[in-house]
Amino acid sequence: MKHVLLTYFIVAVANLGISLASAQEMPKPQQEHKFLEKFVGEWDSKMEASGMPGQPAMECQGVHKAKMMGPFWIVSAGNSKMMGQPMESIMQLGFDPKKKKYVGTWSDSISDHMWQYEGTLEGNTLTLNTEGPNMMSPGKMAKYRDVIEFKSPDHYTLSSTMQGDDGGWKTFMLADFKKK
Repeated sequence: MKHVLLTYFIVAVANLGISLASAQEMPKPQQEHKFLEKFVGEWDSKMEASGMPGQPAMECQGVHKAKMMGPFWIVSAGNSKMMGQPMESIMQLGFDPKKKKYVGTWSDSISDHMWQYEGTLEGNTLTLNTEGPNMMSPGKMAKYRDVIEFKSPDHYTLSSTMQGDDGGWKTFMLADFKKK
């Protein structure tokens, strides 16, 4: 009897899957998703971040491994040291055809904030906008912009800027990624 019920259950689930698939066409990758393939691979990174006012700049090196998750998303996992502490990070990027924008998230092991990206691509330059804790005014939020530029298939850079109270943008981090 158990086998008969299991068989009916399997058939019902399969029929439901077929009905759902035929009722709604599965999404297809857009041209914009192709750009994400540039991130695939293992990358050595060098980063320099300006310190808070009165503090020295910080440098760190790390390794980032990126892979495609299906045809729609890139997932990049990083390991480095920041201020003498190990830091892990995860970045996920995709393209949202409804918004006509690149979207994604960044989270890391030294912060309690999940950064949510939205941005555009011009040539080989991906500009991602986000909002997060203001580094200069604790308790306040600020606008940030990460600009990723592919210099070649084996080299890209990342610059991070924060918008100040005066409306101007200040670069606080520069990173260089080279494919292993």
